[in-house]
Amino acid sequence: MEKNTVWAIVLSTLVLVVFSFLQIKFFPVEQVMPTEISSVEENITTKLLEDNSAMLSPTEDISEEEQIPEEHFVITTEKAKITFTNRGGDIIGYEFIDHKDGDVGVEMAENIQSTNRAFALAFGDASKEIINEIFAVKKISDYSIGFYRTFQTTNSDGTTGSFVLAKQYTFKPDDYMFKLDITIDGQDAFSGLNFNNSAYTLRTSPQIGPYYDVNTDRYEYRKFMSYTDGKKKNATLSAGQTKVYNKDYSWTGVAGKYFEIIGIPQNSMVMQDVLYSCAIEEGESPNSQVMMTRGSIDSKYTTDTYYFYVGPRTEQDLKIYNKSEDNPWGLSGLKLNDSLESTGLLYWLEAFLKWCLVLIHKIIPNWGIAIIVLTIFIKILLYPITKKSTLSTLKMQEVQPRMQEIQTKYKDQPEKMNMELAKLYKETGYNPLSGCLPLLIQFPLIFAMYNLFNNYFEFRGAMFIPGWIPDLSKGDSVYTLSFNLPFNLGNQIRLLPFIYVVSQIVFSKITQTASTGANGMQMKIIMYVMPVMFFFIFYNAPAGLLIYWTVSNALQLVQQVILNRIMKAKREEMEQNKGPEKKVFVPKKKK
Repeated sequence: MEKNTVWAIVLSTLVLVVFSFLQIKFFPVEQVMPTEISSVEENITTKLLEDNSAMLSPTEDISEEEQIPEEHFVITTEKAKITFTNRGGDIIGYEFIDHKDGDVGVEMAENIQSTNRAFALAFGDASKEIINEIFAVKKISDYSIGFYRTFQTTNSDGTTGSFVLAKQYTFKPDDYMFKLDITIDGQDAFSGLNFNNSAYTLRTSPQIGPYYDVNTDRYEYRKFMSYTDGKKKNATLSAGQTKVYNKDYSWTGVAGKYFEIIGIPQNSMVMQDVLYSCAIEEGESPNSQVMMTRGSIDSKYTTDTYYFYVGPRTEQDLKIYNKSEDNPWGLSGLKLNDSLESTGLLYWLEAFLKWCLVLIHKIIPNWGIAIIVLTIFIKILLYPITKKSTLSTLKMQEVQPRMQEIQTKYKDQPEKMNMELAKLYKETGYNPLSGCLPLLIQFPLIFAMYNLFNNYFEFRGAMFIPGWIPDLSKGDSVYTLSFNLPFNLGNQIRLLPFIYVVSQIVFSKITQTASTGANGMQMKIIMYVMPVMFFFIFYNAPAGLLIYWTVSNALQLVQQVILNRIMKAKREEMEQNKGPEKKVFVPKKKK
């Protein structure tokens, strides 16, 4: 590089640095400032617009708006009681009426802070602070309320513009979904809203209810979801973590085991990244919050419409948004029921088991008894297969000497050996895979029933035995301690985990075979150590799940006792019918 070119670059850089310093020190860029709210039409919804170089900051002059005190407003539907604040036009309470958490309704707006409220807006991306100014309020109807405020902008050319930001919430009396319209109504020289290609970020509640202890309740969870190209993409974060989802989506949200919040932008094409946040803002309870960023706005007037489902994770409540005639909003094809927790390819099996469970419950209106009856029904259904598999072990013992002959005789001719073995199996009627058949059938059932009994919404609050199992979705309880047990077991003394572990040990004892050495030690570990490990893992498991496992163990125990007797009788019969022993073929050694 020539010397003159180097000097030119150095001098140019120096000039730019000095100029930037002087501009920042003596000629700071004016920022967008909240100003006095101008007159707004009664039916205004919500709007945001801004120039590429515009910024937002509080005004130096105390406007008339600042004299408005913070107030709370309530809208009550058949589903929930929603509490609003005129600070930011946000939600600070969302209590269900028809779903209880103890004596009060489940609260879907948890971990509310002065710096983080439900459905708050921030100008720019998810890293920006929420709008914290006082808004004017317009009660539109019993099920609709609007908040609005005027903001000023200073454009890159020095001109000043202003816009009205308005948020309008609309509810239906008997629906879990509500509509949020965000309007930017530009005035004067206002030309758009652009903060590094983002206009604003809309967030869900910091956390959803019901409250749970992340240390002791391993069966409750919070999971983030986004629906992209017809598929649900899940993400689970640890406390303090965040994650950016940067793909296009038609809806996004966060779910617990029984409740969820899903946000559906009407125009998903204008949306940008989604931020999943498990930040810890106060205490030890992490957030589970979704932040949806809207792309820049380059017009004077814009209304963005969002639908939010805040409700239970049930098929009947979510599938209504697949057909316009089934919901009061006229929405269709949302596939919100894909947000349900399922076993994937085994979903059909889970749906069938659920149908059987509901049918039993109609006859015997107790979900605990329904679980027991369904478990018995499945064991009876599988008994013939299990019996056949067990008896096949006797058949294997019968043909094993001939199998060994063939394997020894044709050990150097694998193709011939396989042909002879196949011929033997056909002659004796023995199927070497018959012993695996019960496992191939039972494993899908175990997975499907686990997911069903662990997540079925109807178990929530379902009484089985008063005073012991008042809620099948939670662990049983016989006594509450004033302190927490070690190993994060909580403060409840439970009986079901002990019954379950005993049933496991007894079953292992009945089915074990006499072994010595390493095999004997292995059997003891399986028989005693594994059940103790399961005790700690399943101590706080939902009672419905433990009832299924315990009853299943008890039935397997009875089944094994019956099969052992049948096997004993068959062995005696085989001994009586046993003919002269066949000599095992031993090849002669070559001289």
